[in-house]
Amino acid sequence: MGIKAAFRFADFLAALPCRPACPFLPIPFYPRNTPMPNRTVILLTILLKRVYGPAAPGDGYRILVERLWPRGVSKERAGLDLWLKEAGASDGLRKWFGHDPEKWEEFRSRYFAELRARPDVLRQLREIIAGHAVVTFLYAAHDEEHNNAVALREFLLHEPAGP
Repeated sequence: MGIKAAFRFADFLAALPCRPACPFLPIPFYPRNTPMPNRTVILLTILLKRVYGPAAPGDGYRILVERLWPRGVSKERAGLDLWLKEAGASDGLRKWFGHDPEKWEEFRSRYFAELRARPDVLRQLREIIAGHAVVTFLYAAHDEEHNNAVALREFLLHEPAGP
């Protein structure tokens, strides 16, 4: 892919409809097991959407990252490619948090610890992300800024991949 093609693709991704709470975030991805000078940088995008909204062609690969199935949503209406229950917060953590913004920082810390204890789930997510230019994490919470999908995207952006 030449530089011009890369910029056109980036323009396409930047034009995808997103709310201010879910900005376009490219993830620099470096394929592993290659020497650093020969690595190719691939820009990937993880979008966030409520599962109650309609699916859009720009959503790419749609993953529900909730432990519980959202109320009142049929599997057909959700338009999922994957329901990854194990990527959601544990029942105990989810109940403790209760979407209280005052507990957000502690929730993130505990949730990140849970994610680190699930290397198979992280490996599966990273493989999916590496295989798709756009991935959308779907969540059920009303709060668009304080939910596990936001924390999961942050974790994947900043936590280095394991061996």
